[in-house]
Amino acid sequence: MSKEMFLQQLRQKGYKVTSQRQVILDFIAQNKGEHLSPDEIYERIKKTNPEIGLATVYRTLALLCKMKFIHKLDFDDGCSRYELNRHEGDHRHHHLICTICGSVTEVEEDLLDSLEEQVMRKNGFIVKDHRVKLYGYCKECRKKQ
Repeated sequence: MSKEMFLQQLRQKGYKVTSQRQVILDFIAQNKGEHLSPDEIYERIKKTNPEIGLATVYRTLALLCKMKFIHKLDFDDGCSRYELNRHEGDHRHHHLICTICGSVTEVEEDLLDSLEEQVMRKNGFIVKDHRVKLYGYCKECRKKQ
């Protein structure tokens, strides 16, 4: 979904298009490969927009999730993270999570195609979505050990 379409949807649903919402939306779009927490988003936006508040960031992220513009991610570290919803209706990509440094790497290949076909044949169940998180050690942390 483009920024213009999102802003149009905001207006259609009766939400105001505020400068703060636009700043947060632009920031997430510009940092689409990162998986940032609300606090990280706030700290980085605050550097160029000191008038923005942490509560505004949280409310805007909740609204962006509600409108399916972004996804809320849970990497089991006690912190929610967010990323752009790039392919509405498609399976999401997978994540490699380093248990030492906490880095997150995206895997674009759909690793479960054959498993989904097998589930369909055996159980008659059509998989519409899945989430895969693989935990281990990234290249950098493996080099250090």
